[in-house]
Amino acid sequence: MRQAAPASPAPAPRAPDRAGQRSGRRAPLVLALLAAGVVVLFALAVSTGSVVIGLDRTLSALLGIGAPDARLDLLVTDLRVPRAVTATAVGVGLGTAGLLTQTLFRNPLAEPYVLGVSAGAGLGVALVTTLGAAAGTAAFATGGLGAAPVVGGRLTTVAAAAVGAAAVLALVLALSRFARSVTALLVIGVMLGSAVTSVVSLLLVWTDPRTAQQYLMWGLGSVSGVGRGELPVLGGIVAAGLLAVVVLAKPLDGLLLGDDYARTAGVDVARVRLAVLGVAAVLAGAVTAFCGPIGFLGIAVPHLARMAVGTARHRVLVPATALTGALVGLACAVVANPPGLGTVIPLNVVTSLVGAPVVIAVLLRSRRLGAAW
Repeated sequence: MRQAAPASPAPAPRAPDRAGQRSGRRAPLVLALLAAGVVVLFALAVSTGSVVIGLDRTLSALLGIGAPDARLDLLVTDLRVPRAVTATAVGVGLGTAGLLTQTLFRNPLAEPYVLGVSAGAGLGVALVTTLGAAAGTAAFATGGLGAAPVVGGRLTTVAAAAVGAAAVLALVLALSRFARSVTALLVIGVMLGSAVTSVVSLLLVWTDPRTAQQYLMWGLGSVSGVGRGELPVLGGIVAAGLLAVVVLAKPLDGLLLGDDYARTAGVDVARVRLAVLGVAAVLAGAVTAFCGPIGFLGIAVPHLARMAVGTARHRVLVPATALTGALVGLACAVVANPPGLGTVIPLNVVTSLVGAPVVIAVLLRSRRLGAAW
């Protein structure tokens, strides 16, 4: 009897993409162009707004040269620069968090808020807002506080959002130890977010309409409220998260090819998955705490970065995503502060009505996205 020939070993999965090899020579040029675009849009974000300031006057205020103008210098250094830096941090943080979640779940529709941290941050703000209204002073009850976010001011809002996001993150990380697949973990995050959002809606039903309106205004998102004293906190968290993603670049390539291949490549899948979840949630939670739940950036920026560099290799994709996120965040900030209107358009309005159609058109015309995935 003839013995059956031994089965040949299964071929190892291919590298994440062939396009990555061809794009290796193009990547430095693309990254340089993205960095130049960030510089140009940063200057534009500082010089434009309700009062248009010339680029020469903007550079004079930033560099401290030329004849001083106390009013314009104060406008640039105390309002415009913090707004531009915040927009940069928002784009980098949400774009990088979106890249992490799309890689972890191997799903192009994944975004950082599927982990429920946005809903947790909203619950924290809703609790502080409604409890503050219930125990507030007569000035609050009669609207004497005007458009103040909640009792205790902005610091209370940020702290409440951070605590709520951290609580949901802790719950997701605890449940992730029992999830048998990333798909189950994705569903768990969506269900937790839905449940927490329902609790927020219930709180708003029982509260004063003016209090509910204050919460809804926070939910529209803004990069104009972060002061100079808060920038080191937000910027430090985003920078630390970006550094962690750079360290995780090689394990992320393994996760993109599947858990089995990642294990054969020496990746501790459980530990890396936990680290990816934590970093993505911290980035999204920090941005939400300071600026509100901002949509669109977390799902769109990674796709735009993949199309720009034509590869899914995270060694190239991570800096491309950070630069693309900064570019898109600054562009949204410029559109949200149009000259001559004397008002600020909510950031989520800009990202949804202006940004989404542009990205859809780019995605439909692109041939690189499928190759990158």
